[in-house]
Amino acid sequence: MKVVTVSGYKSFELGIFKNDDQAVTYIKKAIQKSLNSLIEDGLEWVIISGQMGVELWAAEVVFDLQLEYPDLKLAILTPFLSQESKWNDINKEYYEFIVSQADFVESITKREYESPLQFRQKNEFLINKSDGLLLVYDDEKQGSPKFLMDVARKKQEVNNYYIETINFSDLQVVVEEENMKNNDLW
Repeated sequence: MKVVTVSGYKSFELGIFKNDDQAVTYIKKAIQKSLNSLIEDGLEWVIISGQMGVELWAAEVVFDLQLEYPDLKLAILTPFLSQESKWNDINKEYYEFIVSQADFVESITKREYESPLQFRQKNEFLINKSDGLLLVYDDEKQGSPKFLMDVARKKQEVNNYYIETINFSDLQVVVEEENMKNNDLW
């Protein structure tokens, strides 16, 4: 697998309103663990759409991994131009920081927001341009990632499309592992 789309819940869907929330650390560790094994198998590109939450945290993980794997690249393919235009200043600044370090940035529809169809087009595009999907998602708590998962599952029915999820049980394991590591330090 050369190209993976990474996505998941938006931060507010997880009740996370600050990027320095402890939960973000655990989510990023889980993403890094999955990406590490994909890199060992030949991963070259990570694609995100640049939405707040899991996607931008995944971008930070990619930047950290690039220190060890300089050939790993990050592409941000937004659903439309200026997707951050209605975000608050703190989120805009964070987004611009991520975009400034990405290896490739482009808008899929080449125009500003017009309709929800642009999100559907984004999901189709991201799945068609990748060999697999890494999704922070739990079927028990549906949210915005469900739509991307539906597209990925349809592709998986007809092609050899890789889908890996990080669910809440997986995140709990990461929390427990990190707590054990921290207790070992004392």
